[in-house]
Amino acid sequence: MAERNSTGLLMMLEPSPAMAMSLPVEVREKLAELELELSEGDITQKGYEKKRAKLLAPYIPQIQGVEPSLQKENRIQMSQAAPPGSKHNKSRATNTRDERFRSDLHTEAVHAALAKYKERKMPMPSKRRSVLVQSSVEACTPPDTSSASEDEGSLRRAGRMVSSTPYQNHPAPNIEHWFNRVIQGSSTSSSASSTSSHPGGTVHAAAAVLADLMAYTQIDNHSAPPDVTGLLEHSLHADRDRPPVASVKVVPRGYNHSSIMETADGVPVNSRVSSKIQQLLNTLKRPKRPSLREFFIDDFEELVDVQQPDPNQPKAEGNQMSPLAGEPLGVVTNWAPSLLASLQRWGITQPRSPCLTALDNAGKPVYTLTYGKLWTRSQKLAFTLLNKLSTRNEPLLLPGDRVALVFPNSDPVMFMVAFYGCLLAELIPVPIEVPLTRKDAGSQQIGFLLGSCGVTLALTTDACQKGLPKAQTGEVVTFKGWPRLLWFVTDGKHVVKPPKDWHPTIREANNEIAYIEYKTSKEGSTMGITVSHPAMLAHCHALTQACGYTEAETICNVLDFKRDAGLWHGVLTSVMTRMHVISIPYSLMKVNPLSWIQKVHTYKARVAVVKSRDMHWSLLAQRDQRDISLSSLRMLIVTDGANPWSISSCDAFLNVFQARGLRPEVICPCASSAEGMTVAIRRPPESGVPPPGKAVLSMSGLSHSVIRVDTEEKLSVLTVQDVGQVMPGALVCVVRVEGTPYLCQTDEVGEICVSSGSTGVAYYGLPGMTKNTFQTIPVRASGGPISGRPFTRTSLLGFVGPDNLVFIVGRMDGLMTVCGRRHNADDVVATALAVEPMKFVYRGRIAVFSVSVLHDERIVVVAEQRPDASEEGSFQWMSRVLQAIDSIHQVGVYCLALVPANTMPKAPLGGIHISETKQRFLEGALHPCNVLMCPHSCVTNLPKPRQKQPEVGPASMIVGNLVAGKRIAQACGRDVAQLEDNDQFLYMQDVLQWRAQATPDHPLFLVLNAKGTVSSTASCLQLQKRAERVAMALIEKGRLNPGDHVALVYPPGIDLIATFYGCLYAGCVPVTVRPPHPQNLATTLPTVKMIVEVSKSVCILTTQAIMKLLKSKEAAAAVDVKSWPMVLDTDDLPRTKRLQIYKPPTPEMLAYLDFSVSTMGILAGVKMSHAATSALCRSIKLQCELYPSRQIAICLDPYCGLGFALWCLSSVYSGHQSILVPPLELDSNVSLWLSAVSQYKVRITFCSYSVMEMCTKGLGTQTETLRLRNINLSCVRTCMVVAEERPRITLTQSFSKIFKDLGLSPRAVSTTFGCRVNMAVCLQGTSGPDPTTVYLDMRALRHERVRMVERGSPHSLSLMESGKILPGVKVVIANTETKGPLGDSHLGEVWVSSPHNATGYYTVYGEDALHADHFNTKLSFGDTQTVWARTGYLGFLRRTELTDASGERHDALYVVGSLDETLELRGMRYHPIDIETSVIRSHKSITECAVFTWTNLLVVVVELSGSEQEALDLVPLVTNVVLEDHYLIVGVVVVVDPGVIPINSRGEKQRMHLRDGFLADQLDPIYVAYNM
Repeated sequence: MAERNSTGLLMMLEPSPAMAMSLPVEVREKLAELELELSEGDITQKGYEKKRAKLLAPYIPQIQGVEPSLQKENRIQMSQAAPPGSKHNKSRATNTRDERFRSDLHTEAVHAALAKYKERKMPMPSKRRSVLVQSSVEACTPPDTSSASEDEGSLRRAGRMVSSTPYQNHPAPNIEHWFNRVIQGSSTSSSASSTSSHPGGTVHAAAAVLADLMAYTQIDNHSAPPDVTGLLEHSLHADRDRPPVASVKVVPRGYNHSSIMETADGVPVNSRVSSKIQQLLNTLKRPKRPSLREFFIDDFEELVDVQQPDPNQPKAEGNQMSPLAGEPLGVVTNWAPSLLASLQRWGITQPRSPCLTALDNAGKPVYTLTYGKLWTRSQKLAFTLLNKLSTRNEPLLLPGDRVALVFPNSDPVMFMVAFYGCLLAELIPVPIEVPLTRKDAGSQQIGFLLGSCGVTLALTTDACQKGLPKAQTGEVVTFKGWPRLLWFVTDGKHVVKPPKDWHPTIREANNEIAYIEYKTSKEGSTMGITVSHPAMLAHCHALTQACGYTEAETICNVLDFKRDAGLWHGVLTSVMTRMHVISIPYSLMKVNPLSWIQKVHTYKARVAVVKSRDMHWSLLAQRDQRDISLSSLRMLIVTDGANPWSISSCDAFLNVFQARGLRPEVICPCASSAEGMTVAIRRPPESGVPPPGKAVLSMSGLSHSVIRVDTEEKLSVLTVQDVGQVMPGALVCVVRVEGTPYLCQTDEVGEICVSSGSTGVAYYGLPGMTKNTFQTIPVRASGGPISGRPFTRTSLLGFVGPDNLVFIVGRMDGLMTVCGRRHNADDVVATALAVEPMKFVYRGRIAVFSVSVLHDERIVVVAEQRPDASEEGSFQWMSRVLQAIDSIHQVGVYCLALVPANTMPKAPLGGIHISETKQRFLEGALHPCNVLMCPHSCVTNLPKPRQKQPEVGPASMIVGNLVAGKRIAQACGRDVAQLEDNDQFLYMQDVLQWRAQATPDHPLFLVLNAKGTVSSTASCLQLQKRAERVAMALIEKGRLNPGDHVALVYPPGIDLIATFYGCLYAGCVPVTVRPPHPQNLATTLPTVKMIVEVSKSVCILTTQAIMKLLKSKEAAAAVDVKSWPMVLDTDDLPRTKRLQIYKPPTPEMLAYLDFSVSTMGILAGVKMSHAATSALCRSIKLQCELYPSRQIAICLDPYCGLGFALWCLSSVYSGHQSILVPPLELDSNVSLWLSAVSQYKVRITFCSYSVMEMCTKGLGTQTETLRLRNINLSCVRTCMVVAEERPRITLTQSFSKIFKDLGLSPRAVSTTFGCRVNMAVCLQGTSGPDPTTVYLDMRALRHERVRMVERGSPHSLSLMESGKILPGVKVVIANTETKGPLGDSHLGEVWVSSPHNATGYYTVYGEDALHADHFNTKLSFGDTQTVWARTGYLGFLRRTELTDASGERHDALYVVGSLDETLELRGMRYHPIDIETSVIRSHKSITECAVFTWTNLLVVVVELSGSEQEALDLVPLVTNVVLEDHYLIVGVVVVVDPGVIPINSRGEKQRMHLRDGFLADQLDPIYVAYNM
């Protein structure tokens, strides 16, 4: 196992066995108890160190032989590393045991690294209490940081004195020389572990660098960075010089009005959130490392920054290696020609010889299988399988068929009989794990393997078959992804004795497949590795020769006997050599970790086959045992010796058990893989091989695949032990990991390849992968092959050291390539485990893997959190882990997640199922309870921020367009002047009077209620009469004068329309206001109050019910009810005498005020003159061809914009009948609007996006029911969505698709576009070409360019035309900064000129500057005479191939989005909706999303529809998708309940309200994650 060392101070950290032995027994026991208390979290690190130092103080000088003057420093050193042997285990379950990555030395290095980091204050994520899975926060001691901040100086001084090597100040010698220096001594002898050559020296430079990197500057409050989105009270918009005077913030629903206080720079004062973001900004203020050389091509192709290799990185300098051959495979005359021949021989000649002893969970022997029994029982099973299983009189199995072996780990006897039974029947066994549930990790992949192998039969035991999940029929269920299997129980009563004349055929080993072993790849797919009979035999021969196995030896096997070394040693080789195997089940190890050592003692076993985990577990339990001896062992085979971190388990085990007869040379690590089988093994001492070696390597060198002794950075070293010599008869070489398999140089790390007769042959059914892995031809630098034999890639990474010893530093499965450097997952795990205190997570339950985000690998660490860990403590531990990994590996962790205890997917016999964990992480199904994302420090390959080029002047732009043959982007609707229009009325009140005289009984309005029945109607005369009554009341009761402003607070209906005309009759100026919501007065009433005040209304007209509400006690809690102006109710107005109607002196006089809250949360009122009002109605009439005989259905809010015009004005002007459907009624009857359209056979209908969304979501599954109710939409010619935004093409398409079944024409649905300066710029209307759709490159759009792409291109955005330009309307596209005209298909601000433009903002102060810029602006070049209004929306005009009604080519207007809403990030312009669309796509539980920026951080708010435990799954997914699609790093992810994101009546998101609510901490979020 590897160790890293801060100062080469091995001697003082790990007591040698001699020293450990010389401590009195009671001191050792006390130390062990202390260690346990610390690991259980019963005492703090500080307390532990104090007590430990006290216990050891008397013994330190005598042990170490160090002069007393150093004692103080030694005490500090000693206090940080317990003798690993002193750990014990009372009766702990498996949860805390798996410490095989533990290395006290490494812990020391990590502490030293952390000490360099100042305690940075990172903002902790906020979590709603209900999400917490922890029990008590107070009960836990806060993590103690003192252990990491010991006096660095003392550490360094001690280091300098103890280890001085001759190399300290000399140039690096040649490669061979330092290899010999570094690989020396015995890996298991105590002297080697305490003196490996770690050159001394200081860590000043590194400390300074790190301190510098981690430093950050404090930001003073007054110099907070400017707010990029602009809080409109305080910041001017650079791109649109709008002084923010008319902008009155409206309090969003759900927020407390009084608490939104802001400082001068727009930062809320009282906000807890903002201080956290401030902390986050502080941590991000200085980049962690100098940014890499970046390039950026300011063209359409935005290139992600490609990492340039560092010119100073270490490069391999050695000679090319030469292939390494193992000793020849000895020829022994009496070896059988095949494994089955061996079985037959021993079964007949030595029938009583014991073959296998099985133990129960108490460790008692249950059954001993003899060679005679194995032979007869295997024959019985073979006969039964071949002759007694049939379907329709055909045998079920034929020789060569594959059979699944499903046996529990506790039943080796039945497995062995089944395995050899299959071999005797010439069937191919496929051993797999027992599936316990249908959801087992990786179970689906095993099913895939069985299916591809064509397995139809599974063998199992009776007990196991009873335990499998059953279907209702009593049969075993078919597991997900599995083929249909027949289950056959191999217990005695089901198998038949063969007749005397039947004998199995036993041939020499031919090239047929013997068995298939499964292996799970890094990606989680399961492959079957086929092993042929000759390879199986050759491997047994090689193992027998290498390990010196002899007949009747006893071997203890702790491993899984179904695969890998457990199968090779405990089932195959043992039979060839007639050995006696004691099989220790995993379940027994969990109960009693010492069981294997006890069995070695009891049976005087000569060999034990273990993993370092088993050694480690036994250390924790050993103090209860006095009388065990390991002196009988001649080989302790450590099968995962290839794991670089196994070395510390070996050393620690030796330290403790040397006293119990264990000889150091007995420990034999080996390296193996499923493909290459055993590659190398350290030979037993009697075979006369060179002594074992140890290498101390630079971690940073390894990341560049180069072997270097560590000289500068003492923190990051890896100590590895050798895994012995190459197997007999094998040829081994090391090749480059990627690309052509060139031989490595001698000082280079590569993948070990082996060529021998004893490797796997192929991946079953995968010829392509087989060729790459099993038939590799390594080549020399010159390009020639090194040998005619094909080699097998073993997936082990390593090198060949001196004395031809093989060293392994990692596996391909755990390799993560980040920024061109390679890191090993096991190394990262070890660093995480070295961060004390460990009371927050379980050791051995940490998964490290990489995910690909934005063209590079990103490291993810997932660990299981203990149930008693405090939120604060876990968070601190996480941030320390990030710092430690950054410091030791020089690589950033992208995401660190903690999941609740026992929720990570487990591998069958303990351990974490890495690929399944990764899969769940990527699917958002991991359900973590803590997440820390660090994209800011990890993602270094973002494109360079865009530099704005100096603007080209408007004149040059025009000339450029002319030269390029592009027309100026200008378009207009039909000319109104030429269109004859009988009713050229200038005043709406005149129109109504005229209609009341000409067609008194003509029905104008019909209002429907939720039941679909008509609740009220109005004919021309009825409306006129009601209007007159209102006018009389205003004049007589209200004593109002012409020009006074009157607020109309009514629910949607006839009253609203009648009072509007009543005001016009009386010469007053009406202001329509949405009434407050009785259930939500606190948030809706302040808006009403604000509009009444800002509009300077002197009177409120309303109903009696609303009047009571305005003055109620509940209202008094929200607003000052005494300050309302005069309130008149219009419910029972008396009949009036004839009224003199007010005639305005000029049509330019103010007709009404239109107030609306923009999506930016700005309340803006515009003035509409009489001339503009009638011009608007005329345009709509012409575009939609509205006549008195027509009926149109309107499902819109009647309070502002085009909705108000259609509801109140259009019918009176054009005389058509309007069927009014109040949108609120849809809450109780979703199908109301569509039923009305169908019932009245309406050709033209208007709705809002929110109505369309309600129908899509509410009726999507009910089209069949609607059809049965005879709802038919084939009458609809145009259904127009009224909106002030980019067309929501996905919604309109879904709507069309769903209701196509009810006869809705796909061409019917279209959109409109209007804004504050002009209510209706575009409207599809009845004639003219269908709306067109184009596809834009989203990356070009960020650069404010329009680039057309094909449908379905990557990064494409579909954009629908916003309807046809209305008659009388002219549109031009202007540059936002130079105000010059732009060319066709260029992105700019949409400017509009028309007779129905609003005449200006109605503001509190009547600011003229604002009015002039928005309503009267002129182009700086070209047509400088026309007066335009600026819409504030970005868009472009594009001439299409279609022709319009006048025969001209049609100009389509595409609206991209509101300028005010765009986010300026990294020099580019983003539209929130694009980011939101990506986010909603990232997880099925995200129902809605809104984004905004705050001090240059992107904040993403998502609504979660699933359970709250899914909240933290969303954080990495949201971060990933925004990085991938938009090249942006998300600063804060906020997860909230559905319905929190405020939506206005038009269905638009109120992002600014949301932002205010977030900053004032009013959202009650489920979780807030601050990405580092």
